[in-house]
Amino acid sequence: MKTQTGMKKLGVLLLIPFMAMNIACTKASTASAGTAASAGETPAETTVQNNTTETDANTAAVTTSAETGEYFTDRDMEQTADLTDAKTVTVEDNQDINITEEGVYVLKGSAKEVTVTVDAADDAKVQIVLDGVTITNTDSPCIYVKNADKVFVTTTSGSENKLSVTGTFTADGDTNTDAVIFSKDDVTLNGQGTLTVESTDNGITSKDDLKVTGGTYVITAANKGLEANDSIRIADGKLTIDATDDGLHAEDDDDDTTGFIYIAGGDITVTCQDDAIHATTTLVVDGGTLNLTAKEGLEATDITINDGDITINASDDGINAGQKSDSCAVQITINGGTIRITMNGFDTDAIDSNGALTVNGGTINITGQSAFDYDGKATYNGGTIIVNGETVNTITNQMMGGMGMQGGHGAWGQMNGGEMPAGGEMPADGKMPSDGQMPQMGEMPSEGMQGGHHGGMRPGMNGNMNGTQQNGNTQQGTTDNSNTQNSTTGSDTTQNF
Repeated sequence: MKTQTGMKKLGVLLLIPFMAMNIACTKASTASAGTAASAGETPAETTVQNNTTETDANTAAVTTSAETGEYFTDRDMEQTADLTDAKTVTVEDNQDINITEEGVYVLKGSAKEVTVTVDAADDAKVQIVLDGVTITNTDSPCIYVKNADKVFVTTTSGSENKLSVTGTFTADGDTNTDAVIFSKDDVTLNGQGTLTVESTDNGITSKDDLKVTGGTYVITAANKGLEANDSIRIADGKLTIDATDDGLHAEDDDDDTTGFIYIAGGDITVTCQDDAIHATTTLVVDGGTLNLTAKEGLEATDITINDGDITINASDDGINAGQKSDSCAVQITINGGTIRITMNGFDTDAIDSNGALTVNGGTINITGQSAFDYDGKATYNGGTIIVNGETVNTITNQMMGGMGMQGGHGAWGQMNGGEMPAGGEMPADGKMPSDGQMPQMGEMPSEGMQGGHHGGMRPGMNGNMNGTQQNGNTQQGTTDNSNTQNSTTGSDTTQNF
């Protein structure tokens, strides 16, 4: 990012633009805030979402408001390029293409061992238009942005484009150019065609902001699908990502106050072996259709879901908030949308917050042994919660993760009768008595407590449960129910522009 915006007045509140999604990141500096528009670009006006969330008493009430102008410019949103003064280049084997001036460049043809390098002025905006182009490299990016203000990669209407790297990436000096499209500056992906990316490492990487506002993308990566340091922002488009690591990943190893993800729309399908969508600071979903199959679906320090249709199949946590940034409060806030989570593991949680959990609206439909796990305060103000086909009116807490403390009533974490047996000790075999009563002394057997046929304490788990009991559910924390519901190796020549 080359420029920054100031503060914008919204009603009676003054908000740094990034605060619109950075809900509780009170320590985040203005420098890490998302910029509205680069120099010479006009912010768009369309409103995406405007919601207000009141959180726990120890967290200041913050307005969540996102306009496309805060995160996308008019030119970001334009799906066709102005070709009036465009230069057209037909790619050829072993001929690199160097772009040193601002302008629009149309790429056509099919070639091997070609790197399109952008090395322009700090204020230069470069648009690369893919018009039926195929590039296959062995060890270097197909598009490499060394310097510019912003680069647009635009697919023409109906075009099929493919960029691939088949071998081990070679670094450019100290720069580990490890993606098919690798940029040190802002990148916007848009258009009306299709781009297929195949990589032995990352698919598309930006060391600043990475935006997607249109087009169709099919990305196969041996590491991460989309990666950015400062932010990933998606307004529209269709993305299908198959990655070995994370699908979408926003993180700066040197600055934990940045690295957010904002999704306003689009159709996103991710299949990966780690996190489908991972942000360091905040992750905000204002819309779109998400189909995620991964170890964990959504992960960040601060997660807010305002709208959208989200389907998650997870083997660990479906939605997980953990302390990845010291600039944010750890919390999950659900204000709307439809969320379906299917858990495919035993010791797993559908929604897991290492801090607070607030449900203000929307529909949450969970299939799995453990619906919720939270370490702070849980607040249920509205919305519909369905667990294993049954509508519930509280946020239960599965302590110590996974199955938690479960007796004869299975996934509800309840014990038959909710009382301790009069004997004072558990039976030697660790099984619950048929009447569900616990011993007065509260001692657990050495081999752990076994529940009914629907679930139980894991072997070796002790009975030191620090929580309160509400509606027969043993809870950790409290629940507040307000509503009862480089250059290319082998290149022989170079084309310079």
